[in-house]
Amino acid sequence: MTTTFRDRILAGETLFGSWAGLGSPLAAELVARAGYDWVLVDLEHGSGTEADLLAHLTAIEGTGATALVRPQSGERLRIGRALDLGATGVIIPRLDSTAEAKEAVTFLRYPPAGQRGVALLTRGARLGTVGHADVGSLNRDIVGVVQVESPGALRDAREMAAIDGVDVLFVGPADLSHSLGIPGQFSNPTYQAALRSVVEACRAAGKAAGILLYDHASFGPHLELGFTFVGLGADASFVVSGANAALASARAARA
Repeated sequence: MTTTFRDRILAGETLFGSWAGLGSPLAAELVARAGYDWVLVDLEHGSGTEADLLAHLTAIEGTGATALVRPQSGERLRIGRALDLGATGVIIPRLDSTAEAKEAVTFLRYPPAGQRGVALLTRGARLGTVGHADVGSLNRDIVGVVQVESPGALRDAREMAAIDGVDVLFVGPADLSHSLGIPGQFSNPTYQAALRSVVEACRAAGKAAGILLYDHASFGPHLELGFTFVGLGADASFVVSGANAALASARAARA
């Protein structure tokens, strides 16, 4: 039996990924070719739009990395468009309760398991090669990631992790710290307690805990804490850090 990306997540494998937000399929491909397990096309805060999504997905897929999408919102149409264009899964932003998460994951799957619109001549349905009787096989492979960005999501983390179809609870550090009233204070005990509660919720449900990190020094501590689905920055941050490092090195040599 083929091991899918979703299988790897639920088996507890540590998987490293990156955000792609520059709106450039080439930048996304360059990042993916570095060897990341997954690359996420960010349509919520990134520069690209749905019109750019197909090119991004094909560029990422050609490297062997898994292509994920964060849509503009958790609406049925936005999630459905990302999946129809071929995303392996979606990271759903701004869900603040168990009820919202339960509704959102129904948008990931075809009926009767969910509310995804049935259109089998799409990339996400393998361009008509899967018959109506076999759409359940498509449902099983879709990855569902719910972001934890608010006190409400933090409060309901255990219930949200237990939902069938939620494979990862993914912490958005900036949003979560701001919503807790401790903006950017990632060493604050309140924030650290929040991270532990997310990890514990995921462990209890047999799901993966995810997070997006930019500080290289923070990678080890978060892995030790129990995060297994880890974003290690973004195409934009790699450009910034590389540009800054090159210029600093050149200025030091000139001095």
